[in-house]
Amino acid sequence: MIEKRTVRDRIVEGGVIAVLRGVDEERIVPVARAIHDAGVDALEITADGTRAAEQIAAVDRELANTDAVVGAGTVLDASSAQSMIDAGASFVVSPHTDADVVGTCNRHGVLVAPGVMTPTEAVTAMEAGADLLKLFPAATVGPSHIGALAGPLGDVDIVPTGGVSRDNVADFFDAGAAAVGAGGAIVDDAAVTDDDMAQVRETAASFVDAVEAARGN
Repeated sequence: MIEKRTVRDRIVEGGVIAVLRGVDEERIVPVARAIHDAGVDALEITADGTRAAEQIAAVDRELANTDAVVGAGTVLDASSAQSMIDAGASFVVSPHTDADVVGTCNRHGVLVAPGVMTPTEAVTAMEAGADLLKLFPAATVGPSHIGALAGPLGDVDIVPTGGVSRDNVADFFDAGAAAVGAGGAIVDDAAVTDDDMAQVRETAASFVDAVEAARGN
């Protein structure tokens, strides 16, 4: 298993987590490969999909000799977290804050990013031992909410997710985001359906370019 610090570094240095939701099992490996080839090192496969554990294991095998880190998203409880970790997930992301999920991940040395919206949720997540804070849904509150949370809480690593696009990603980084999570803006569902991996790669690369421009890289 990849060390937690290495996983965090790859997420923050790359600046983006690609959220793969609802991708068919037979397509998940080529889609993940295309997105990684586009420059995305952190890939999140949502646990609410069919055979998510098998998908994580398959993608992890495919990208084993690369810098990719493969994680699980939409993890709602500790038992799901355990299943995803057993499948090889290098990080776990939740839409909410659940101390049992955080505790399960910490026991296994797996990076965890619970979802937060309010200062109370952020403090609860931090006290439970969260490594990153997922601001979700980010589009509801906008980029300024990052500063509103970080102001009283100090040095926290916030990853806005939900509604992040090429058009607004610079605003989130300007506001202090450590990285961003993106689903539809980076995973081209139409291209996936058409089995057009070249277009999948092109769409993902376009988002990566926007992230690099936003960060001045």
